[in-house]
Amino acid sequence: MGVKLFEHQQEALGRLKTGSILWGGVGSGKSITGIAYYWKAAFPKPLYIITTARKRDTGEWEGELARFGLSNDISKSYKGVRVVIDSWNNIAKYVDISGAFFLFDEQRVVGYGKWTQSFLKIAKQNDWILLSATPGDCWMDYLPVFIANGFYKHKTEFLRDHVKYNRYNTKYPQITGYMNTKLLEKHRDDILVGMSFERHTEPHHIYLTCEWNREAYDTVMKTRMNPYTREPIQQAGELCFVLRRIVNTDPKRFERLEEIMHSHPKVICFYNYDYELELLRTFVPKVGIGNIKWKMAEWNGHKHEPLPSGSRWIYCVQYNAGAEGWNCIETDTIVFLSQSYSYKAMVQAAGRIDRLNTGYHDLYYYYLTSGSKIDLAMRRALKNKKNFNESAFAGKAFGGS
Repeated sequence: MGVKLFEHQQEALGRLKTGSILWGGVGSGKSITGIAYYWKAAFPKPLYIITTARKRDTGEWEGELARFGLSNDISKSYKGVRVVIDSWNNIAKYVDISGAFFLFDEQRVVGYGKWTQSFLKIAKQNDWILLSATPGDCWMDYLPVFIANGFYKHKTEFLRDHVKYNRYNTKYPQITGYMNTKLLEKHRDDILVGMSFERHTEPHHIYLTCEWNREAYDTVMKTRMNPYTREPIQQAGELCFVLRRIVNTDPKRFERLEEIMHSHPKVICFYNYDYELELLRTFVPKVGIGNIKWKMAEWNGHKHEPLPSGSRWIYCVQYNAGAEGWNCIETDTIVFLSQSYSYKAMVQAAGRIDRLNTGYHDLYYYYLTSGSKIDLAMRRALKNKKNFNESAFAGKAFGGS
């Protein structure tokens, strides 16, 4: 293998074995390390890469494979090795494959649904490793990988040996804790291969406070009426959605965005909702210096456009569609037009520009927020590395706080 790995990648390579989770922060180089392990331990077996739909469609894996002379075009692949790259949505297509090597990218085997069932069938008949920036928030997240490694025969055995339930709620049992955690820690340490390294980048997290329509916000809180449908608000999710729409669509927020664009002419802008996208589509064409305008491209559920070219552009990316699985070293700036409810999504989104091969040292992350209670609550949750809880917030709101 003529590919040169960084020291932290070489160290991880020496510890990997089939059934491992290669755990590294966003931008740590998990992909290249995963291929290096395949080359070392399983070449020339057929290689199957199960990844995000975006990473499959943008061809990022092809670039990493080419460094090893491998290709998903078998006529161009070294020694005719078969390489297949597909998304998690199609994992069931490969349950009958045996004697191959599987690289599972961006951990998706959480819970016990259809993807996990397909994963367990594949793992039983092939060599494999998982790549993940966030391997598990609780022991239940490790259940599929523990079963795949043979630590437990099935879910029932794991639950019997380790899970405590609320005995007063038999209809909807809730997990209250775990037993025999020393054994769980032993299993986790046996398969988790971490990649720690010192980044050469320096992130700058900048929170810019924007105005919001306080009167409209307060009216919704008092009347519990949806001003967009003119109907009563019935659920916590709807209340939060309406409050966020009032806050996120304030013109001052887009004035802030324009200021950033003039200071940083190449910007990735993350957003949540379609109404934000529609405002961006109207706003961006108006931004310019004389006759020079900003180019705009999108990645979301509607469009899958590549990164714009040129000296001035904005790439508008919806969190659910594009917070993970792609890299960008053409800019040093990300703007969060609105925050995600998910702490993981925010970390993944920030990692799009914090790559090992970026030429930038200083990276700028701008958070457009406000002094509204919902924005403050979201910021507080994310600061504590937690997801924002709509029900908890709405419960306090309906209680009059």
